[in-house]
Amino acid sequence: MITVKALDRNTGKISDGHKASQIDQLCAREKTVVWVDVPDPTDADFERLANEFKFHPLSIEDSRNAHQRPKVEEYHGYYFIVLYEARRSEGGRALELAELDIFLGTNYLVTVHSNEIRAIETASRLWPEWLDRGEPSAGLLAYLLMDAVVDDYMPLLDEMSDRMDELEDEIFGEFDATAIHEIFFIKKQLVFMRRAVAPLRDVFNTLLRREQPIFEREIYMYYQDVFDHLIRVADTIDSLRDLLGSTMDAYLSISGNRMNVVMKRLTSISTILMSVTLVAGIYGMNFDHMPELHWRYGYVFALMAMVGVGVAIYAYLRKIDWL
Repeated sequence: MITVKALDRNTGKISDGHKASQIDQLCAREKTVVWVDVPDPTDADFERLANEFKFHPLSIEDSRNAHQRPKVEEYHGYYFIVLYEARRSEGGRALELAELDIFLGTNYLVTVHSNEIRAIETASRLWPEWLDRGEPSAGLLAYLLMDAVVDDYMPLLDEMSDRMDELEDEIFGEFDATAIHEIFFIKKQLVFMRRAVAPLRDVFNTLLRREQPIFEREIYMYYQDVFDHLIRVADTIDSLRDLLGSTMDAYLSISGNRMNVVMKRLTSISTILMSVTLVAGIYGMNFDHMPELHWRYGYVFALMAMVGVGVAIYAYLRKIDWL
């Protein structure tokens, strides 16, 4: 269901509960900022947006077709922005991206989304508090919305960083062979998140160029702040990817070293057994004129020889740290 809020810039009061049929009347009022939120849009909703705001058919088509690349497109009198909010799935492990489409005009903001967006609730809560901090325009409202989206990336990255520290302890402490699965899982999440973050730099570069006089000059400093946060997020993702690569290299190195130790021990045990078997094989040959064959202490001598050879080789292997 379409929800409509309107800000009277003269009084500083925000009213809601307006009907979708009142959108054109609200937008026609001077000193009024209109926020139209369209969750789970239908074909009728897209048709209404196209009629009420005269949006370009290409922007309506992009909004209608989900899974767009994060981007900003300039049309006559408004921007069309696509960005993604990151969050954990209901199970709390997998990473999900929820698409948010924004139509940003001079005195209106239209948000279209098929999933629940936490940033919309955050922006709605902060909007009345920020009216006295800057020009109460659609640009300020868009800033609150996009700032909430970008800021939500950092807690997820902090969780991944903490998990990577735990993986390092598992690898360098009591080696956990299953850690490689978690390493690849985090790597996949970082790649997933980077696809949503990296294109946003171009989005804010376009907004900061000021090619369309949609919002006041003083609003741009807020967008610069979001851009700085975005650069920090992107740098953190790249840093975590580098650390993850180092962790993977450490895992492979330790795994290889452990394999070498196992092979050395198996080789040592095989060497001892082969030496003992050599003595047993010699005394196991069936020759009539074999020395010690009929000797009373031949059996004991053969056993002592096998033990002596085995102990001597064991001592040597311990000395060279193979056992």
